[in-house]
Amino acid sequence: MKKALITGINGQDGSYLAELLVDKGYEVWGIVKRNSVSETQTTRIDHLREKNLINLEYADLTDMASLVRVLSMIQPDEVYNLAAQSHVRISFDQPIYTANVTGVGTLNMLEAVRLVSPHSKVYQASSSEMFGNTIDPDGYQRETTQLNPVSPYGCAKVFSYNICRNYRNSYGMKIWNGILFNHESPRRGTNFVTNKVVKAAVRISLGLQTKLQLGNLDATRDWGHAKDYVEAMWLMLQTDKPNDYVCATGVSHSVRDLCEYTFSSLGLDFKDYVEVDEKHFRPEELENLKGDSNKMRKDLSWEPKYTFETMLDEMIQYWLDYYGK
Repeated sequence: MKKALITGINGQDGSYLAELLVDKGYEVWGIVKRNSVSETQTTRIDHLREKNLINLEYADLTDMASLVRVLSMIQPDEVYNLAAQSHVRISFDQPIYTANVTGVGTLNMLEAVRLVSPHSKVYQASSSEMFGNTIDPDGYQRETTQLNPVSPYGCAKVFSYNICRNYRNSYGMKIWNGILFNHESPRRGTNFVTNKVVKAAVRISLGLQTKLQLGNLDATRDWGHAKDYVEAMWLMLQTDKPNDYVCATGVSHSVRDLCEYTFSSLGLDFKDYVEVDEKHFRPEELENLKGDSNKMRKDLSWEPKYTFETMLDEMIQYWLDYYGK
């Protein structure tokens, strides 16, 4: 039985990845940081905990000693480093914390693996935010596109990406970078624009809310489903040669498109309810993201199962069920 350690196991991606690995017969471990409201800390994975399908330990990416302790104990075959301060807009409010967790935290994990579990394969959650506003002439971003981040989060992710490549080349460590474009689901935090829009639209349709305030409606993103993307993470670590892969659908939509599809699915016109508020704009905007994942599709035979529309349909239905309709 393979053993896997997931940092950020209680997040959107971590919870779906835990389900995938349990289904594949893994012994699954995860780390969580201490939270004063422990009742809400494991909401996304309680269904797995209640059946004793996963094991949790307290640790934190900023506390290397805790990582050494957990890695020494588990000796995992695979490490999936998903934990981060992952909200781009908030990274402008907490840039130093973001750099410590999302950047230096990765280095802490790599050094801990190198010291006490060097046989482990490591997946690093890199991000399309690393590209910033750099786009290749054909309109796509790919593994060879110049990295030019426009947020503290993106800058921290670039450090993590490069230190992974450095440790791979310096020490022969088995480290993969997955450059994932935006991926969503009903488990996405409601302060991220997709679930923020879907939840608000459902509430408006039910008379529970009257308006929705958003920022840049013209920004475009390549949105996929988290379930598809955690499968890509797993596929990477089933290969023998470490590499870097873009994971994306190759199709972009604007925030305006997101609003239009979601509200119209509920019989509403978003223009009657959505207000643009400057406070939701970033100090430096990332305008367009669209990924070319042909390298991964060829090497790993990966194909997304969800479309933009079926992903949103699932999210809409989740909130309708949540509110009992």
